[in-house]
Amino acid sequence: MSPILLDTCALIWIAEGRLTAAANDALAERFAASVAVYVSPVTAWEVGLLSSLGRLALRMDPVRWFEAALERPGTQVAPLSPTTLVAASFLPGAPPRDPADRILIATARHLACPVMTRDRAILAYAEERHVAAITC
Repeated sequence: MSPILLDTCALIWIAEGRLTAAANDALAERFAASVAVYVSPVTAWEVGLLSSLGRLALRMDPVRWFEAALERPGTQVAPLSPTTLVAASFLPGAPPRDPADRILIATARHLACPVMTRDRAILAYAEERHVAAITC
């Protein structure tokens, strides 16, 4: 069983208890087997941005919210190297235009794991078979 990379929406939906049953099952399997569930540093930036724009109402400071999301055993920050960032510029096929989506995809490809997402552009790219995805 491979690790999973959560995109920003997945992490927010986990916090709000809004995941699908299948997505919950996929996470529970990883946690039970001590398989990593990764969160990208880009997600911290996106949470901060959404909060600053008033598009995400948090009950705490965005940094503390992100840290709290990482407190679940097995959840860890995904590595983000310059190599992965450059790879986000050279994805095969027709990748999403959003730079954050491209970085998440490149990270998932580097980690050889699916990305859990509701993002239509990432899911469409997964249909091209350039990255695996789990719909949340």
